[in-house]
Amino acid sequence: MIHPSEDSLFALAFEPDDGEAAAALAPHLQECPACAERLAALQAEQALLYSGLAAPPLPEGLLERVTATISRTPRPRRSPRMKWFAAAAVVLVSASAAIWFASRDNTPGPETDGERAQLTPDPDDLPDKHGDELKRSGDSHAPETIVPDLRLNFSRDRSVDLPQEATVFGLSYEHAVDGYTKAVGDMTLADPSPNTPMREHLADPSPALEPERELAAKDKEIAGVELRAALVDELSGNSELGNTEAYQRIYENSFQAALSEPLSTFSVDVDRASYANTRRFLESGQLPPPDAVRIEELLNYFKYDDGGPAASDPHPVSIKLETASCPWQEDHRLVRIALKGREMDLDDRPGSNLVFLIDVSGSMNRAEKLPLLKKAMRLLINKLDARDKIAVVVYAGAAGLVLEPTSGAEKEILHAAMEGLSAGGSTNGGQGIQLAYDVAQQNFIKGGINRVILCTDGDFNVGTTSNGDLTRLVEAKAAGGVFLSLLGFGSGNYNDTLLETLSNKGNGNYAYIDSFKEAAKVFSRELLGTLWTIAKDVKLQVEFNPAQVAAYRLIGYENRIMAHQDFNDDSKDAGDIGVGHTVCALYQIVPAGVALPEGLTAIDPLKYGSSSSVPEIPSPELLTVKLRYKQPEDSSSQLLEVPLTDRGTSLDTASADLKFSAAVAAFGMLLRRSQHKGSASWGTVIELAGEGTDFDPGGDRRAFIRLAETAQELSTATIP
Repeated sequence: MIHPSEDSLFALAFEPDDGEAAAALAPHLQECPACAERLAALQAEQALLYSGLAAPPLPEGLLERVTATISRTPRPRRSPRMKWFAAAAVVLVSASAAIWFASRDNTPGPETDGERAQLTPDPDDLPDKHGDELKRSGDSHAPETIVPDLRLNFSRDRSVDLPQEATVFGLSYEHAVDGYTKAVGDMTLADPSPNTPMREHLADPSPALEPERELAAKDKEIAGVELRAALVDELSGNSELGNTEAYQRIYENSFQAALSEPLSTFSVDVDRASYANTRRFLESGQLPPPDAVRIEELLNYFKYDDGGPAASDPHPVSIKLETASCPWQEDHRLVRIALKGREMDLDDRPGSNLVFLIDVSGSMNRAEKLPLLKKAMRLLINKLDARDKIAVVVYAGAAGLVLEPTSGAEKEILHAAMEGLSAGGSTNGGQGIQLAYDVAQQNFIKGGINRVILCTDGDFNVGTTSNGDLTRLVEAKAAGGVFLSLLGFGSGNYNDTLLETLSNKGNGNYAYIDSFKEAAKVFSRELLGTLWTIAKDVKLQVEFNPAQVAAYRLIGYENRIMAHQDFNDDSKDAGDIGVGHTVCALYQIVPAGVALPEGLTAIDPLKYGSSSSVPEIPSPELLTVKLRYKQPEDSSSQLLEVPLTDRGTSLDTASADLKFSAAVAAFGMLLRRSQHKGSASWGTVIELAGEGTDFDPGGDRRAFIRLAETAQELSTATIP
């Protein structure tokens, strides 16, 4: 028999009038005494929650502001029962505040009615603007309220006047938070895995569940802190201060005339962070900032059904080209350039020298940050063996080596080192990076994988913080053979700009971990590509034939554009490709004879030379793609060259990969509110993606369709 889950028991306890649900669960409860006991406990909690509802009301408008604050505060994606927790939180706020009003002493205290409480940071406790706590001052007789700094962002010299009712509410919401966190903790600890029957949870106290229970306990603590921080943000009138996420401004590529600009040169990019970050925004109920959407990273998040190099091919990367009608501009063409890195077996990889550089500052003290990071690291550790050496460097106010280089076979030691990490303090990321590189250099494996893995929210606020200093450091270390991988976590103070910059300069890759599933993708399904570089400084240069092409536009890759002369300059850095990596680039082509896009006009013939003239004997080729790359330990590049002739393929007969990549590009353009989106709509995205799901390892393409449907629901603009 399948026993009822905690979700169903919780629903029945809080909706006792649901006769259909009660009848369905009755036979299961008879055969599972432990489940019946759990239901009784939940019903008792429900009775306690509602016991204070008849008390006097809260100050006018206060509950509405609190509820609105909680509803618009971005949250990590949680299980369905978190909806019940949110409802319980509001009830607890109401009940505990009302009880306090009913029982409070009306004798005037030391404060006059006109005085207001203040939230002021203590300079001794707040070494920087992201201090660990805020202290309520102004009333020596009031109990001290400590608010861990998970969302607030007060500067040292800022004091915030709270409304008069805040002082009253400040004394009562402590009780609400305590009750809320206890309720969340009890239910979470009782059901660490929502897919496992209740009887197994209650009867099996095995140590195997301890990591889950510890994480659940952390979630319990953080749930209350987030609620408290949301309330204080609202009451202080500083609800916007908590969001300091940073994204670099993106200026979209425009159309270029093939006659005057026949070359397009850019570096490859295998980063995937933007897609996961965009998903985080959408799943939390809001559209992402346009500059958080990098279309090339959306495209390269997915696997494509392109064959890699043949076993006899001396090159580690293959090139595939195809073209078809453009879905959002039917008289234009869409060209897809696909690169595929050679697949390798895990057993064939060289030994690795890995240094985990882990941010344990106070800003990492949230469930979707350090606790999730620790679970992600467990996945990676379980894939390593005696060929590997692992060290752990942490940084907060200062940096330190918490685990000397240790064999990958010593998994208990490695797991223990990770589990022992906790967050607190300011963020001296620059000092941590320097120490991590020093450790990696001391244990360098010639011919092996030498990599620093930086795990952070990017909130560097003390020490070496300038982008210039940090990028020069990682560039120098990459030139010496120690590459950099970056894993981004969390929200609120997430510094995407810095992390992407470091990734681009450190011969590395950059992923955003928004869930345990994403961690499994990066460190299990795509582990070799994450760690093992097979081609570095990979550049693409596309030459367009002006006899066939009037104009073109590269979709995405705005921050990867290179000067044309840099293509042949081996001293210029570019992106890397790992084992099995796929790279996708799309060009929108205006065929010769078709009207130029608005804003792009023909230029006059040149007075000197004939570089602006169409060739007298036009070639049928649409374009030629040239690729340069270096072997990981070489300093000289090798060249590949592949031409493309347009066969007039329609969109209906195009490959599934071209259709799907077109859907992803349109998805990105809609989210960016691109002026080049043409007739693209959410319906276009969903339809095209649906025609490209035959090849779908890991279910990522079907998940994309669901995400597009979410974006469609959230979009407030009418897309033509």
